[in-house]
Amino acid sequence: MASEAAALLVDDFDSRGPIARPTLHDAIVARVRDMIIEGELAPGTRLHEGNLGKMLGVSRTPLREALKFLVSEGLLELSPGRGAVVRQFSAKDVHDSLIVLGNLEGLAGRLACEHATDAEIREVRRLHDRMMDMYEKRDRLPYFKLNQSIHSAILRLSKNEALVSVHNVLQARLKRIRYIGNEGPEKWAGAVADHEEMINALEARDADRLSKVLTDHMAETWERVRNAI
Repeated sequence: MASEAAALLVDDFDSRGPIARPTLHDAIVARVRDMIIEGELAPGTRLHEGNLGKMLGVSRTPLREALKFLVSEGLLELSPGRGAVVRQFSAKDVHDSLIVLGNLEGLAGRLACEHATDAEIREVRRLHDRMMDMYEKRDRLPYFKLNQSIHSAILRLSKNEALVSVHNVLQARLKRIRYIGNEGPEKWAGAVADHEEMINALEARDADRLSKVLTDHMAETWERVRNAI
């Protein structure tokens, strides 16, 4: 039962059903997404398909399909005459999105406390512990992916598909912004402290506390990133 719950909860690390080898499409999407998240491809950068394909060792056709997928996620946009460009968000775009995310996650936290099984909550604890291990190692990208998996897991525990769907759109668009919120030891420690509160509130099924922590976390994320936008 625990393994089944894990399959439903983990976002970037596991998938439903039998384990399958990632497709070329998935591998290209993941690699380019990581390049955007880590800032290797900065906002406003035009992606030259030929050069990027050579760097990744792939042909243009699968690369083009992967870029289209990242456009659908909101990480890239198509610019007339320029092709795919790394999306650049204004400060207002980011602030507005974080306000919405905070309220969505606050509602999800409340519903998760009501609907999640004990086994599902234990799986979130396992994700949290793995994330903390990455924090202790200061391994930032794996830490970030586990961090995002925790947020996605709490949304799924709400058992509200409409809520999950809307949240996924905004979370995908803001991956780079959320990543820079961990730059510097103080900001990173602050984010970790928020997550410690989250898991404790979830395990206690304290709906009011978890809702407030999640909402406040997004407000604090804005304070961490506002000067970097």
